[in-house]
Amino acid sequence: MKAMLFSISVPKFISLKILGAINKKLYYQGPFPTIRMAEVPEPKLPSPEWVKIKTHLCGFCGSDLNLIFLKDSPSASPFTSFPCIPGHELSGEIVEAGKNAGDIKEGDRICISPGLQCAARRIDPPCRCCQMGRFGACENTALGSLAPGMFSGICQDIGGGFAPYLVAHKSQVYKLPDGVSSEHGALMEPLGVTLQAVWDNRPEDSDKVLVIGAGVIGNLITQSIRALGIRCHISVSEPSPFHGQLALKAGADYLISDGDIFGHAEKITGARRYKPMLGQDIMMGGFTKIFDAVGHQDTIRASMRALAGGNGVLSIVGIGNEVKIDPTPLWLKLQTIKGTYGHSQVTMDGRAVHVFELAIRLSQEKKVNLDGMVTHKFRLDQFQDMIELNMNKAENKAIKTAISFV
Repeated sequence: MKAMLFSISVPKFISLKILGAINKKLYYQGPFPTIRMAEVPEPKLPSPEWVKIKTHLCGFCGSDLNLIFLKDSPSASPFTSFPCIPGHELSGEIVEAGKNAGDIKEGDRICISPGLQCAARRIDPPCRCCQMGRFGACENTALGSLAPGMFSGICQDIGGGFAPYLVAHKSQVYKLPDGVSSEHGALMEPLGVTLQAVWDNRPEDSDKVLVIGAGVIGNLITQSIRALGIRCHISVSEPSPFHGQLALKAGADYLISDGDIFGHAEKITGARRYKPMLGQDIMMGGFTKIFDAVGHQDTIRASMRALAGGNGVLSIVGIGNEVKIDPTPLWLKLQTIKGTYGHSQVTMDGRAVHVFELAIRLSQEKKVNLDGMVTHKFRLDQFQDMIELNMNKAENKAIKTAISFV
């Protein structure tokens, strides 16, 4: 079958970092691209606990773009393996179910939580994090019966959704009920990420919240807060007028479009702004909860300086590279900075449920609006066009782009 195949080596990495600075197209075209179309074998079930999926739709994530352009930190490389077929935001249909795959059967419409934690790796007893239900923080993603890989799409043994077929462990699979389309199903992964981020840094009604970035993740953070019935004040910082207006429709109260987070924080929160002898301003008071959906050095620095002290919590949701920060706001204001990644269990109605169950339920109940979020669909052989569109999403009025197989 034809699939998008990602591969990298140290010589290729060094060459592309030099030549790619001159021409970015060399990352996905030319003599040694990171991503290419390739003929690969159709996958087989690794064991009876696995299922085979016919892909319907697979979304293109910002992390996929970072992967292609080698923007990720090398620190995560021990927990990945190449070559691999990317794609982790997907919906599809079961075409084969192993005899130990539980109640999953052929013909089921499904989506997957892509994490390859202890259960998928046949590790027993599971690690401390998996025992706690914090599957996104599994400590064994380089061990067990599979090659290293934190999730489907960056593991050479387990293909991702940028192929017509893939396999998944039964622990990854969630059935889509009637009324949840394949398009919505492919959005359960990013919705699960944002629900997890909000659950782990849950605002009170009295909080002043800032969301940095109004792409898919920023938009869904705002929607997740509202879907959980939280009535706090939400400000969104976003330079794109198109995405900014969508953030207001998603439930934001205030739009910061000029990048002056400090000036707007004074107005919204009543914080006091101070000018050091050198360097960036710092605030006393500020936003009590910040969700940084960008995760770059500049946004993290600004977040720490605009974050309130004492109970102020910054959740870094966007995945960036190494950053250099001044830790002064951290100790001066007794702040908390939280990492956000993947999916785990949350407690609903007195019982532990996977955040994917919550995402599907909120989608089915129309408490989140996913209509129209998939703005552009491509065939697999148009993947280069998809990459180029994602390099200019605001100009192209793109929200989520996807490869469609149906």
